[in-house]
Amino acid sequence: MKIWKNTNTLDGLVEGLEFTGSQEEADIALLGSKPISLEGFPNLRGIFRAGIGRDNVPVEEARKKGIKVAFPPDETVRIIHEETACFTCGLIFRMAYRDVGSIEPWKKRSRPALRDKVLLVIGKGNIGGRVAEKMGIFMKVLTYDIAVDQPEDLDGMLRKADIVSLHIPMTDENRDLMGSRELGLMKDGACLINTSRGGIVSEDDLYSELEKGRLWAAFDVFWKEPYEGKLKRYHPDRFFMTPHVASTCEAFLKGTAEAFRSFIEEVQND
Repeated sequence: MKIWKNTNTLDGLVEGLEFTGSQEEADIALLGSKPISLEGFPNLRGIFRAGIGRDNVPVEEARKKGIKVAFPPDETVRIIHEETACFTCGLIFRMAYRDVGSIEPWKKRSRPALRDKVLLVIGKGNIGGRVAEKMGIFMKVLTYDIAVDQPEDLDGMLRKADIVSLHIPMTDENRDLMGSRELGLMKDGACLINTSRGGIVSEDDLYSELEKGRLWAAFDVFWKEPYEGKLKRYHPDRFFMTPHVASTCEAFLKGTAEAFRSFIEEVQND
């Protein structure tokens, strides 16, 4: 079985694999978060997504062509949800305490108590719901979810939030959801956290806000990865970056590797 991949997530975790850089030769496609077109894979028999996002996987088209599609099992998915939520909380804390003073010169800065800050969680699904629950112990938490809230409710929440954390899928409706108008509603000094998908935020509009010195941001996901875009100039201070690792813990990698190994056997035996 020849495997084509667009992710390094499982590198070294599954032995005895034969990889190919040719889409035409590929029997199985191992996907990260980048999309693919099935037109380039004439002999494809299976697609395995090494993660939980489904927006880049052509599930219906694949199944119509008789191509098996698989994702990590529920137990591993729960690990991904929990670890991503914890990682997001880590970014929230980092940005909440981003300006406490300096060592040289020795200088302390006063700040609002954490309990007085307002966190807005956009998307209250498996990850966003966990973030809201965990952070509710430490600060005031508002939640917005299109399934239960009205679109016009979001504006008022954005105006109140000190930190906004995004937890929604990448869809046509959500592309550039955080554009110039929405970012403009955020208060001076507020911070945007994104561990969901880069395309939910307008890169140009966020750059404009950071250039003005008005907003801060911490992103684990980007418009193109590895990210070499213009926002990188503000890392690690005004735009803190991590390399799409929110879910990358040992338990997730082990569970996903085992699931991929089983998927290969399933495709072979079909």
